[in-house]
Amino acid sequence: MFLNALLLTAAISAVDHLPPLTQWQGQSERLLQPTNPLATEFERSNGLVSPTYIESMAYLDRLVASNSNQFKLETIGTSDAGRAIKMLIASENGQIDKNKATLLLQAGIHSGEIDGKDATFMMLRDIAQGQRNDILKRVNILFIPILNVDGHENASRFNRINQRGPEVMGFRTNGRNLNLNRDYTKLETPGVQAVMRVINQYQPDIYVDMHVTDGADYQYDITYGSTPRFASDSPKIAEFIEQKINPVIDAKLSRFGHIPGPLIFVMNKRELSEGLAGWVATPRYSNGWGDLNNLPTILLENHSLKPYKQRVLGTYVFLDGVIDAVSTNLTKLRRVVKIEKEFMPRELVVARGYSKTPKHIDFLGIEYEKFFSELSNQQEVRYTGKVKTFENLPVFWREEVVEKVKVPTAYYLPKSWSNIAAKLQNHGITLERGYGVVNHLKQIKVVDHQFARAPFENRLQVSGVFEYQDISNIDLSGYFKISTAQLSGKLAVHLLQPEAEDSFFSWGFFNSIFQRTEYSENYALLPFAEKMLASNPKLKREFEDKLANDKDFKNNAKKRLDWLYSKTPFYDGGYLTYPILIDYE
Repeated sequence: MFLNALLLTAAISAVDHLPPLTQWQGQSERLLQPTNPLATEFERSNGLVSPTYIESMAYLDRLVASNSNQFKLETIGTSDAGRAIKMLIASENGQIDKNKATLLLQAGIHSGEIDGKDATFMMLRDIAQGQRNDILKRVNILFIPILNVDGHENASRFNRINQRGPEVMGFRTNGRNLNLNRDYTKLETPGVQAVMRVINQYQPDIYVDMHVTDGADYQYDITYGSTPRFASDSPKIAEFIEQKINPVIDAKLSRFGHIPGPLIFVMNKRELSEGLAGWVATPRYSNGWGDLNNLPTILLENHSLKPYKQRVLGTYVFLDGVIDAVSTNLTKLRRVVKIEKEFMPRELVVARGYSKTPKHIDFLGIEYEKFFSELSNQQEVRYTGKVKTFENLPVFWREEVVEKVKVPTAYYLPKSWSNIAAKLQNHGITLERGYGVVNHLKQIKVVDHQFARAPFENRLQVSGVFEYQDISNIDLSGYFKISTAQLSGKLAVHLLQPEAEDSFFSWGFFNSIFQRTEYSENYALLPFAEKMLASNPKLKREFEDKLANDKDFKNNAKKRLDWLYSKTPFYDGGYLTYPILIDYE
């Protein structure tokens, strides 16, 4: 069996099954320097190979040795398997110049999508050798070449069935099968925890997260996006990116022979006429988290069906465009970031859906033929490699508001939930000590809930229906106070409001509230309940109404007793009670 698998592996090419290529040649090919003493493995292999973790770390050392006055290495974390997560810091005089823009460039969060590592290696080489002296005169660079270092070493020729190169590529998730780009709220991976420390320490002006997309075939080789204005919690930042950064990137990519495109996905891959999906990231993703935390964030998604050489060269040009745009407009960028940090809206959208009314664009696609597949027993598509513009194609954006919440003045977290306090601090959110006795707080009861059918990202997620109740005479000395009047206040709301799609509640960090830990014996409950009903006519009428109107309740002894027990002062008050208190005054 093992021998047969080896023979099959040897016989099957990793790319022969992919759609035909459209020919490409671009000015960016001039960036390649395969005979340079500091040539990257990518260049020496004619754009086919990406180096291993050990080779990549050795190349970082060579870069630093070649330009120790401007480059230094820092270990920002350690993976589950004990590998160092490294970051190269590049600055003109060896120190971060706060008068210049600081760019955080991140590659390999999905380690099979490693274009950003090899592109930035080339750019840093050009800086080190003096070919691009202009870059560090304008910006500081923080570069994480491989964030998911364990996934990077889970390498194979067969890790991504719909991606052209590199010849051997890493795996999407880490050694515990966790997806780092679903971890920006829950913070359970060493990689994303390390990113948070970097962001809190260096306060970058812009964050670029570099990926390779999946999906349909089309002409665009470099697609990218950020949260659009209509869905942004930092709309002035979103507007700045759209007006001041994107046009510069697009112009530079076009000039070097690449085709930049919007970050959108096909609604139905077997019928393009049904339109495109305009995705809006929730804060579990880097760009969704960045939008909430007032950090300009761009998600690069190169087209997986384009050759690796083309994608890496396009990434170099893309980064060059980001540097141009940010350095030229730094004063305005910092001004709009300051405005967003100081502004807290009265309401925040915590859940969105796709709009039923589309916008329309001309989409640079690839022609396809329809055929019936005996294997799938349905209609499929076969791309021909011929370019085609699909005119006036509908785009359905995720702009429908499903749920809003009122922004409170503060949240109060019991000190017993120290794990949540630690996560908030890792996010850069400030916690204060609670004090005094107050009479105007809200407590949330879960009146209905539903668990997911299976774990996702190692968490059993939950959704709920909530009822807000007034509570009084609460001594806050046992609580942390999380004010929303802080720089990360919008992020705090999304993490602590249980209705939010990526809240700690939704991710299952409060699942212990769904278990009752004290119970009653019938011999004790029944005499107590009889006295309770006799002394409380209102409660007795409520019980009798349920008997008269709810047949299941009437005929179910357990439901009767559970209801009676829930009305006694002995009932477990923590059951179905969200432990975080809310202050709206």
